[in-house]
Amino acid sequence: MHKLTPHLLDTSVRLVEGGDEADRVTLDSPALAVMTDLRRNRAVTIHGHDTVGLAERLMTASGVRLLFVVDVAGQLDGVVTYRDLRGERALTVAAKERTAHDALPVSQVMTPAGQVEALDIDAMAHARVRDAVALLREHGRQHTLVTEKDGSGTVRVRGIFSVTQIGRQLGIAIQASERAQSFAEIEHLIAHG
Repeated sequence: MHKLTPHLLDTSVRLVEGGDEADRVTLDSPALAVMTDLRRNRAVTIHGHDTVGLAERLMTASGVRLLFVVDVAGQLDGVVTYRDLRGERALTVAAKERTAHDALPVSQVMTPAGQVEALDIDAMAHARVRDAVALLREHGRQHTLVTEKDGSGTVRVRGIFSVTQIGRQLGIAIQASERAQSFAEIEHLIAHG
């Protein structure tokens, strides 16, 4: 066992400022550097019968804007995003069902797994951050899933690209909409803060 010995702080000690420099990237960094890897970060899940209100609270508590909707066996049923919870579809369903918005089952507002597009992790091996940003913006998405095949050929969700996370690592806010920002604007924001 290694004995640890504390020391008293000097009066001129300062706090470290800013984000973790190891997390900083550029548009030319490998795309996988900005992927939330589910091998290192536990996926946040919810069940389809759980309510929209619970999903919102879970997102807030977990600091995410996408939940994986799974069945009791852990099989992926779909995904639900903050936009899904607060979007027109949720409000329409609540009105049609004559139920409180927060009481709606997640299954009524989620995107079923069969309708979710994903990228293969092998295809991302040579991609850059700019490629991931371009894809997200081109499709107007906040998130894109990344899949891989395990040794038995089973496809599994390996990670997530998130506009918010990429922006955090670039040190800027990125809009998912294609018309919101050009790469020149993004590069200018990176260079000039």
